[in-house]
Amino acid sequence: MSDKAESHQKKTLAMLQRDIFPWLGATPINEIKAFELLKVVERIGERGAQDTAHRALQTCGQIFRYAITQNLAERDITPDLKGAMPTAKGGNFAAVTKPQDAARLLRAIDAYEGTFIVKSALMLAPMVFVRPGELRQAEWEHIDFGAKEWCFHVTKTDVDHIVPLSNQAIAILEAIKPLTGHGRYVFPSARTPNGSRPMSDVALLAALRRMGIGKEEASIHGFRAMARTILDEVLGHRVDFIEHQLAHAVKDPNGRAYNRTAHLPARHKMMQAWADYLDGLKNGAQVIAFKAKSG
Repeated sequence: MSDKAESHQKKTLAMLQRDIFPWLGATPINEIKAFELLKVVERIGERGAQDTAHRALQTCGQIFRYAITQNLAERDITPDLKGAMPTAKGGNFAAVTKPQDAARLLRAIDAYEGTFIVKSALMLAPMVFVRPGELRQAEWEHIDFGAKEWCFHVTKTDVDHIVPLSNQAIAILEAIKPLTGHGRYVFPSARTPNGSRPMSDVALLAALRRMGIGKEEASIHGFRAMARTILDEVLGHRVDFIEHQLAHAVKDPNGRAYNRTAHLPARHKMMQAWADYLDGLKNGAQVIAFKAKSG
């Protein structure tokens, strides 16, 4: 890959470290079987990242051909898998919804080497799972450290919204406040050091791409689907609590819209449990699914 741009090399290496090496990295290349490689690339495709799965197989073919020139392998096994994988398909708002894939994504964010402001926003995004524009435009005056809440108006639905902040989210905000607390926005644009403008709408997506995470794999908006799926199907939290936290329109049994403080103590507990769960995933914990709904 010496003739490729440095950014391409970093993206390819990140993909290998995330999706290939954990399963095949310890196996001598001449001992890897075609069906073993297929299982690994199929795992990529199963999370909806067919384009990345195909690129991974292509990259593995390049590695095998290089190994042949170094007398480390006798043949390239990737042609044996021609036609074995489904055709890549596009999608909107790609989301990681399986715990094992979420773990890899969280570790990739932790290892991000870009600016501290962008990394802080990336770390906070899965914890609060707000819309990307809401995250970028977070204002310091809306953060209540004492109550551990972030309160703002959702223009999309024209409602006021409260995001309970976990201990982990508070720690991220406290760490970045000395850097950006003098301005209006928590995550200001790199072009406005005085903090008068929020981060651009492409900054976080560009960071994901630099980490080697393709557009068909994950997006900032996709953190909402990740939280919606795992909070319900894995952690067993009440769906109405989750929907309310997503700032979706939720009605009580009498058909009335909940106000922004509805079930707030329970949502505080849910958001702390969610942040703890994400930490567990990132650190390799095995979390067992259950269906007991929180009250």
